[in-house]
Amino acid sequence: MSGSGRTRAVVAAYSAAVALLVAGPLLAPGYLLLRDAVSTPRSYPTDAALGLGDAAPRAVPQDALLAALSSFGDGGLVVKAILLCALWAAGYGAAALARELLRASLGPQLIAATVALWNPYVAERLLQGHWSLLAGYAALPWTALTAYHLRSAATVKRRRRRRGGTAARRAIIRTASAWAALAGSLAAAGLTPTGALLAGATAIALVHRRQLPGTLVLWLAASAPWLVATVLSGAGAEPSDPAGIAAFAARAEPGLGTLGSLAGLGGIWNADAVPDSRTTPLAAIATLVLLAIVALGLRSVATGGADPDNRHVRRALLLLAAIAILFPALGATAWGMHTMEWLVAHVPGAGLLRDTQKYAALAMPAFALCAAAGCAATARRLLRADTDSAMERPAITYPTTSDLTTARPETTYPTTRPARTSPATMAAVTAVFAALIVLPLYDLAWGVGGAVRPVHYPPGWQQVAERMDGPGDVAVLPGGMFRKFRYSGASPVLDPAPRMLPNDVLQTGELPVRGRTVSGEGARAREVEKLLLHGGAPADLARLGVGWILVERTTPGPLGASASTLAQVEQVYEDTALALYRVPDVIERGASTTTQRSIAIAAHVLWAALLIAGPLIALGTRVRSRRRPRN
Repeated sequence: MSGSGRTRAVVAAYSAAVALLVAGPLLAPGYLLLRDAVSTPRSYPTDAALGLGDAAPRAVPQDALLAALSSFGDGGLVVKAILLCALWAAGYGAAALARELLRASLGPQLIAATVALWNPYVAERLLQGHWSLLAGYAALPWTALTAYHLRSAATVKRRRRRRGGTAARRAIIRTASAWAALAGSLAAAGLTPTGALLAGATAIALVHRRQLPGTLVLWLAASAPWLVATVLSGAGAEPSDPAGIAAFAARAEPGLGTLGSLAGLGGIWNADAVPDSRTTPLAAIATLVLLAIVALGLRSVATGGADPDNRHVRRALLLLAAIAILFPALGATAWGMHTMEWLVAHVPGAGLLRDTQKYAALAMPAFALCAAAGCAATARRLLRADTDSAMERPAITYPTTSDLTTARPETTYPTTRPARTSPATMAAVTAVFAALIVLPLYDLAWGVGGAVRPVHYPPGWQQVAERMDGPGDVAVLPGGMFRKFRYSGASPVLDPAPRMLPNDVLQTGELPVRGRTVSGEGARAREVEKLLLHGGAPADLARLGVGWILVERTTPGPLGASASTLAQVEQVYEDTALALYRVPDVIERGASTTTQRSIAIAAHVLWAALLIAGPLIALGTRVRSRRRPRN
């Protein structure tokens, strides 16, 4: 194995080790059920999974992918595998970006991987349950890298076109490979709409202006599942509740303020979804250390690089980082929130921007580059200091025996530093930088202090899914979308019923945040919930398309006068945790048409094709080019 191959293997192994250190508890049997994260043994291709339900398609194509893969294997394993691969890809991708743009050696690459994996953003999104958003986060350095390759391939193509022949053909192949890799990166990020926006912004900022139309087409194709679902269902086209802006605004951490929290890659809106260390003075220490390490390499990243394409990509990433920090900070000010409230109330789809702290992820590639450059610069300074010190210390040369009577010791000054000290110095600097990044956020280790861990569902869930053999949507009691089960821990979790059951589950979309309720898009679900809590007649439920009522008995929540309704319907299953009732004479409504489902499935197939074929084409092209003999 060559030296570069060994370096890549070490970086890959290091990234895998850190990813396992972060998410190691998930290797145990069970399912991820924490706040917004819901994994289940089996999920189904319902209308909601395709984004055609009443709510906006926020989990598309994520839910459809899980529905497809869980028909072949355990859905919980799929989620764990995606999350672990995403964490590994984030670290290795940041190292690869530093290797390509900075020509960084092993030590700086390891620091870039550490910054990408060990930061408050990763910890907070894990605690919030945003495992699929971390897939988009992991795709950012790869998107930046493929965008750089696309720029440089276009430059090489222009140069070689004049020469013609083999050189021109190789340039065309290189360009096609770069486009395929970019398609795969955008599709991987597009597991959620927010991830698609993050990667799309990165790609558009980095590619050459002549490549913008092609990049936009690829982004639209990679985002087809949720864009098509929005058009077909119409749910996402409605304005969002302006109350969500203040509820989801970035939050100031102790001793930092909102801007300082965001600059340290923290500041999530939910104060309960943060590691314990971020509630102490360690938050300020960790942020100052991270910013100091980034500052050490800022000048090198901003001014270095003789290649114009390399220089453009570096500076564009720095600009993206500045915007990613300033935008959420401004969004948390009074006038910023007022502006955002107007946008979400009047511009359809603007609700995607309400959780502004999500977009701090755009700073990660630049932070990783600057940290790698800072590590290399610090090692060079130390080596230079050692050299200067050695030059100042006189070296004594003693005369030979024949000259003992006349000679005096001669003083000479070495002009070069011994080469053998360089690896040791770089290793020492790398170790110190890694410790400074890791130690203040010590509780990110092992599932953020054990909070991110698998749970086990009661067997009744499978029984309920098997008994649900008729038409109609499912209404769930108690009211609300969040649950607290004995087996899921103290944190509220999203109701697993929509992903556990074969029929569509009605959800209001209402979110309790910071003591207020943010309205959702589920108007029919709200009507059904109100009817149940007031003890409405089963015939009224059937008219609204409700064919089933599921009662989750072990979670707190409002039940109202629902006992009156339940007494009038047939009970088909009951245990200590769950009870399932059938509503007679259901009138199906709200279901998508065959044409709508076909179009939505086609959009998902297009996304999956980009996700699979893009990397395969890029990898195959690279392998063939390496095997081709050179003159």
